[in-house]
Amino acid sequence: MPIAKVRGANIVYEVLGKDGPWVALSPGGRRGGDEVKSLARRVADGGYRVVIFDRRNCGASDLVLEGEESEYEIWADDLFALLSQLKALPAWIGGASSGCRMSVLFALRHPQAVRGLLLTRVTGGKFACDRLAENYYGQFIAAAQKGGMEAVAAMEHFRDRIAANPANRDKILRMDVKRFIDSFSRWREPFAAGADLPMIGATEQDLRSIRVPTLVVPGHDKTHDSKTGLRVGKIIPNAETHVIMPADKDVDLAIEDWDEKEGELAALMLDFMRRAEKRAA
Repeated sequence: MPIAKVRGANIVYEVLGKDGPWVALSPGGRRGGDEVKSLARRVADGGYRVVIFDRRNCGASDLVLEGEESEYEIWADDLFALLSQLKALPAWIGGASSGCRMSVLFALRHPQAVRGLLLTRVTGGKFACDRLAENYYGQFIAAAQKGGMEAVAAMEHFRDRIAANPANRDKILRMDVKRFIDSFSRWREPFAAGADLPMIGATEQDLRSIRVPTLVVPGHDKTHDSKTGLRVGKIIPNAETHVIMPADKDVDLAIEDWDEKEGELAALMLDFMRRAEKRAA
């Protein structure tokens, strides 16, 4: 896949589709862009140009294990820079879970660059905050404190990042342990403090300020409970909420269920974007 230099990091990306309005889709967790490639292809086949990419610290893109702002704010600014390079703005911005957080932050930080939002599996509440703070940051802080950067490089997430991009190994090992711990501790703070927000990373005032057409598709597990998505759908002024999962499950994650819903989700996105563009015209 092509590689773009984005704000100092090499970012792997791909464009599906040859014409039509631009869309950017991002997966949840720290997964690479390939995780949404099948969905992106369905959207592209519906008449859109769809950008998928590996966020920094994900997939085969560069590791940059520090930053003053939250990681999803950094991702949002990276995406804005990438889409600017591709002359793909304004665009529909969408994603699931962490990709959803990044999409909301994109709209808040770059409102002029957004046609609309496609938000899936919104994350919020104490369970999600505690779980993600540990999964994304806490376990790596503990490893660094105990075994230094060698121990960090040996953990599954970073082993995978090294396998995908061997140059990442040197970047990990060269990093000062204290700087790494300070950075990951700073990135953990929004999760630790986010339990009382409508969703992680955004206040009610933030969400009410979003004026673009917004599709909200709630999740159905303990990390992405449906009430969080429903609440966010009620707060954003121009949001339209669609529930496509029958009931919440008492499990941490139920990602595999979404594979069966991919066709329905793509059709929902296409219908929503077409209706919004028709109204705008």
